[in-house]
Amino acid sequence: MQSILVVTSGVRFEDSIESCFPEEYRVDKINGREKAIKALQKKRYDYIFIDIDILSRGLTGNDYKKSLQPFWDIYPLLQIVVITPKDKTMEAVKVVRSGAYNYLTYPIDPTEVHHVIEDIKEYQILKSELDYLRDVFWKEDVQEILKTNNLAMSAVVNKIRSVSPTKTTILLVGETGTGKSVLARIIHRHSNRENAQFISVHCGAIPDTLLESELFGHEKGAFTGAIRRKPGKFEIAKGGTIFLDEIGTISPAAQIKLLQVLQDGTVSRVGGDDLIETNTRVIAATNTDLKKMVENDLFRKDLYYRLNVFPIEIPPLRERKDDIPFFVEIFLKRLNKELQKDIHGIHPHVLDAFMQYSWPGNIRELENLMERACILENTDILTPESFPNEIFQKGQVSTDLLINAVLPIMEARHRVVEDFERKYLKALLTRHKGRISKSAEEAAITTRQLNKLMLKHGIRKEEYKH
Repeated sequence: MQSILVVTSGVRFEDSIESCFPEEYRVDKINGREKAIKALQKKRYDYIFIDIDILSRGLTGNDYKKSLQPFWDIYPLLQIVVITPKDKTMEAVKVVRSGAYNYLTYPIDPTEVHHVIEDIKEYQILKSELDYLRDVFWKEDVQEILKTNNLAMSAVVNKIRSVSPTKTTILLVGETGTGKSVLARIIHRHSNRENAQFISVHCGAIPDTLLESELFGHEKGAFTGAIRRKPGKFEIAKGGTIFLDEIGTISPAAQIKLLQVLQDGTVSRVGGDDLIETNTRVIAATNTDLKKMVENDLFRKDLYYRLNVFPIEIPPLRERKDDIPFFVEIFLKRLNKELQKDIHGIHPHVLDAFMQYSWPGNIRELENLMERACILENTDILTPESFPNEIFQKGQVSTDLLINAVLPIMEARHRVVEDFERKYLKALLTRHKGRISKSAEEAAITTRQLNKLMLKHGIRKEEYKH
């Protein structure tokens, strides 16, 4: 049974309001806004019908969204209907513009209530169908990459979904390692150019003297060493997409030629006069503030506006830490296949450290750490020893034992013993620089027993000789 919360002012609802709603709904009445919020925290309601006087109480400037927001903070999909006297209809319209679904006027007509509820049902069905179609829009292998729990990143995904099918120039803004090149490829794959070329150019990695030739091509004899005509990346990418990473590093001369491409869709080779048409979509990326560069006369203003048609700002990993488990899962799946490993999890202390770490290198740093750890790890779970100490907070003990209370006690005990043995052996061999006899003597076991334990845990003495 669906439920409705009616939030009254204690004056207008003395009559039996329950009779206005269909019998299949349970109706609860609350007097006052704060009580309504508390009720919603305890129980989920499908609809709220609220007196306009309650929403307007204490507001300045008719900011009704501010009054509605606490309800959506508890349940974002909640549908809110405003009830208003006829002389305040214009105010009710403002509330609807602020996000409420609809409004009703006093006295409440049961027929109108029925129509409003049916409208909400149809809207919810349509919305769920649209959400499904949006999910279908993404190719199957991309859905996992774009999975996110972060609001800022969700906005990025929505922008990418909207702009991908167009030919609009895009500027991806974000720190190094945030995945700009990956997103550029995703945009290309979900455009009508997906069967054409995708050309990626790292502008910062090409010397200024060669960048123009690389992007626009050159004619034979254009400069010393130009022994034959060479087509540029824009020619090669004709009809497709060109991704220009670190666009803020290109020289003033290259900026002028790039502006020409964006303005009229033509390029001219270095040393040539002919204009070559190129139907190429440009996706640029930068980890610097281009607007500040323009203010400091380091970047052309007209080019900046041409590139900044559809800017997308990508949040750094430290601002979307809720997504770290998704990335761990993705990288682990890929690395198991590439390295022929069978690692199925990560030590909770490592994951805790990941959530505390600042990630200056963003997703790329996480990927590199995961790859290094997978290479070093000899068990079926990534342990703290396989990661550099700097990711652990000062005072955090990385050698704590892993106790998995979900497992049967015998298996959990076995894992703890295995974990302890491995850590003990590594610390022992480190202290004695890989010398077996000294290590065995301190451990009070024979060298044969020590070698057997090392073999069991995949530990080689050569790794500790220094």
